[in-house]
Amino acid sequence: ETTAQALFNEYFCKYGVPAVLLSDQGSHFRNQLMENIKHLLGYNHIYSTPYHPQTNGIVERFNATFTPQIAKLQDTQDNNWDEYLQAVVFAYNTGIHKTTKYSPYELVYGRLSRLPINIRPSYFSFAKPNDYFEQLKRTLRIYHQAARYHIILQQQCNKNMYDRNRLNPQYKIGDKVLTRIHGNRGKLDSKFSPIPKVITQVYHPIYEVRDEENHVYSQVHVADLRPILIA
Repeated sequence: ETTAQALFNEYFCKYGVPAVLLSDQGSHFRNQLMENIKHLLGYNHIYSTPYHPQTNGIVERFNATFTPQIAKLQDTQDNNWDEYLQAVVFAYNTGIHKTTKYSPYELVYGRLSRLPINIRPSYFSFAKPNDYFEQLKRTLRIYHQAARYHIILQQQCNKNMYDRNRLNPQYKIGDKVLTRIHGNRGKLDSKFSPIPKVITQVYHPIYEVRDEENHVYSQVHVADLRPILIA
């Protein structure tokens, strides 16, 4: 209920209903209430695969920046980290991002945010009321086109680096595989479960597998699968 209320109040009512919502598979996202809201508002809710943070890489990258900043500001004795949430988010949103070359604030509002370091506010005037709106549309169009170009460029660079030494196996329905074991394990323990799984659905690079023992189905990224080789 808290998650649904936060999404509705802080996102949907401010920025509109998205076409697609991507989240992890936590119970606060996968429940009947969220399912009802999805159908009521008309958006598609997709989920990241377990133990594969690259699926939701933008959020993971934000967390890598966000968490250390909160840790620096909070009082270790009072544990008052929640008091700094909005300030850290604002600092992030008004900072220039390496990939887009713009701040998130600029990409949403078409202008720089006024900060305490700004000595004198800038003024501008237009002959007609509609002129400002037209100018804002042109500015946002330029910003978004440039940001999209830089994002695609960075994504391609990241992909090239990732693909340099990466294997890309393809599996078919009925193939038997082993799945990677996540969590705590000994240094000499196997990295993969000894219990065979059978491929039941293919959405490469995501595969649905069925456990041979308990017949439980799960979704696994191709990077966490290994083929069973039969001599």
